[in-house]
Amino acid sequence: MTSISEIKKIDKDGLLLCNLQAKAFELSIMEQETSSEIFIRRFMNSNIVKRLDGLDVLQSNLQAKDLLNILDEEYGKSNYGSVKYSPNEMYWIGYIYRYFSYTYEKSSVQAYKIVKPKELRSMFLPYHTMDPAQAIDRILEAKGLTSDSKDEELEQYEIFKRVREKANKRM
Repeated sequence: MTSISEIKKIDKDGLLLCNLQAKAFELSIMEQETSSEIFIRRFMNSNIVKRLDGLDVLQSNLQAKDLLNILDEEYGKSNYGSVKYSPNEMYWIGYIYRYFSYTYEKSSVQAYKIVKPKELRSMFLPYHTMDPAQAIDRILEAKGLTSDSKDEELEQYEIFKRVREKANKRM
């Protein structure tokens, strides 16, 4: 397994950002004409998400609808794609992406590259009632990524054993 990084504790600011992004994702179902996956791709690569990553949004009074308007200004309106996720799925996906970015101190682009929207959607039913931290742990574990230091130590030990065995064979 590969280590992803140390985990930061969620705090009040993080929860505010999670809720704001989740509401924007949920609102996108009614406000955006693109498919949910196109919306998520645009959002996770946008300038507004960089402001969420940098915590700049906490110093403003931006609401979910404002995030969508800023996104439309950046990319322009589009009606590409037709598959819309449910509002509950979108809320959860938005929340999980922000929680992951915040607690693992990853950019939104990095989080998006690690877990795609289709994957998250497929995990909605089994994981949406879990604590977000636990859901993210399970998602990363399923992808062969972990934040568990014990797993990392075991991996390092296995590498050490292989190197030592090769050295012993050469003697």
